[in-house]
Amino acid sequence: PCPPLTPLPSAPLQDIRNTVGNIPMEWYQDFPHIGYNLEGKKIYKPIRNKDELDMFLEKMENPDYWRTVQDKMTGADIKLTDEQVDLVHRLQKGQFGDVHFNPYEPAVDFFTHEVMIHPVTNRPADKRSFIPSLIEKEKVSKLVHAIKMGWIKPRKPKDDTPTYYDLWAHEDPNSILGRHKMHVPAPKMKLPGHEESYNPPPEYLLSEEEKLAWEQQEPAERKLNFVPQQYRCLRAVPAYSRFIHERFERCLDLYLCPRQRKMRVNVDPEDLIPKLPKPRDLQPFPTTQALVYRGHTSLVRCLSISPSGQWLVSGSDDCTVRFWEVCTARCMKTLPVGGVVKSVAWNPNPTICLVAICVEQSVLLVNPCLGDKLLYGATDQLLESYVAPEEERVQPVQWVMATMEEHSKGVRLVIQHSKAVKQVTWHGKGDYFASVVSDNSNMQVLIHQTSKRWSQNPFRKSKGLVQCVLFHPIRPYFFVATQRYVRVYNLLKQELTKKLMTNCKWVSSMAIHPGGDNIICGSYDSKLAWFDLDLSTRPYQLLRHHKKALRSVAFHKHYPLFASGSDDGTVIVCHGMVYNDLLQNPLLVPVKVLKGHVLTLDLGVLDVLFHPTQPWVFSSGADGTVRLYT
Repeated sequence: PCPPLTPLPSAPLQDIRNTVGNIPMEWYQDFPHIGYNLEGKKIYKPIRNKDELDMFLEKMENPDYWRTVQDKMTGADIKLTDEQVDLVHRLQKGQFGDVHFNPYEPAVDFFTHEVMIHPVTNRPADKRSFIPSLIEKEKVSKLVHAIKMGWIKPRKPKDDTPTYYDLWAHEDPNSILGRHKMHVPAPKMKLPGHEESYNPPPEYLLSEEEKLAWEQQEPAERKLNFVPQQYRCLRAVPAYSRFIHERFERCLDLYLCPRQRKMRVNVDPEDLIPKLPKPRDLQPFPTTQALVYRGHTSLVRCLSISPSGQWLVSGSDDCTVRFWEVCTARCMKTLPVGGVVKSVAWNPNPTICLVAICVEQSVLLVNPCLGDKLLYGATDQLLESYVAPEEERVQPVQWVMATMEEHSKGVRLVIQHSKAVKQVTWHGKGDYFASVVSDNSNMQVLIHQTSKRWSQNPFRKSKGLVQCVLFHPIRPYFFVATQRYVRVYNLLKQELTKKLMTNCKWVSSMAIHPGGDNIICGSYDSKLAWFDLDLSTRPYQLLRHHKKALRSVAFHKHYPLFASGSDDGTVIVCHGMVYNDLLQNPLLVPVKVLKGHVLTLDLGVLDVLFHPTQPWVFSSGADGTVRLYT
């Protein structure tokens, strides 16, 4: 009789060992039980009513989830011990299951090349090791019998006579490309001239120097492959020594030279060039340098123009911001700011006279007090009418009122950031503006509201180094250009709507068409990418007109023009017509290369900007000048 079963320490008191044996457990799939225990009672499956979400939560919350397996015999979950996990890992790597087994133990060399006195085995040799093999004898006798009966035929001797094939035997004589229809006659040999005569005129005979030169030449370089000779009569002419050699070469030429009828396609080369309109049909566009704005002592990094088009502002590395009158190139005002000016932006709202300036770690909001007194007076009143909220709000930046000294220069507000600011850009309505900070955290882009003096960080996490940002002119979209991509965010839905692949190594600048459906990106690898947002996330066209890095690109507000400034010192103006008909692709034609800037420190044009109403373009350069082309 069997000894009584003692319950396992980890198992409950009733014995749940399944007695169904080694059978496929799928047979119990449709039953509530999974087998029978020793007493013949059903073992019920554990209740498994977990859906995908519960499984996912358990996967996230249970630290032992990865080492839990289901026992197919009982349906219960079993947690693997460290030894079992270790065993699985070893077997997956193709190692031995036993930890203590060493597969690299030194082998015991039983047999050596030296003849020992005492052999390893001293068994007497078999008789079969020194008599002919009986098995082989049996096989040979079978083969002999098969050959006698004629079941095995001897191999036929090889026929050594060469075989010839008629290449043209199976060709269809009626085919259009038949051999006779496509017959290309062999080229005729050149007829002999005076130099091959037995009595040539004296001018055809070679002098001693010419003969020497002829002998030293390579056979392929010689004009004649023989030396002309003179005989007194035809009877004195000997047999031609190279006759057989020349006939043989002629035969080689005839059968080895491939002769083929070329199917010529008559294409007019003019048809291969795309039909582009002439630049004079696309006027107006800037063609000549009209004015030079001199005054800055270092490179001029950035430009901006007032909405009326009367005033121009420029920021430079000489730590000043200058305000110019556009028509006269007269410097109206110089504002020292105590740092390199990275970016300036004039408020696009015509009822507000305000300029945002990036200096080191702050953005200055400056009222230049130019033009209409009512206008800039109303701007000051608007800024002074601000009422601070009761409770202080946590902001990523600090809004500071200007001191008396700064106020007298025109500075009204200072927005202090944590890191250096490299770009500022206004929203079309003129209340919001965005700033880009030189940082690689999620605080790179900040959006500020002037009327409420309130700033916010729109992004939770960083998607790369931000180069520049733009507001959409009509819709609530926000464009963020990183080194390789341009991401388009919907500010209302607070989500990413598009990610544009620029196909460039490093984006430097971008501009948006006033219609809002096309953008251009300039890059440091001298490419300009035009995107049609309705068409694709890849560039509609890549223009490689510049020789060096592009620093800035710009669209005109009203005319179909866009411009790009580069380190090669040129501004290229292109005609970029966008049609209302959605089926017609934009027409891009380069119309003018504008030169004038002097290369300084390997830098050329740093910023380009169109006049808001006229077809004029401004450019600022590393030579410390701003130039107007009209």
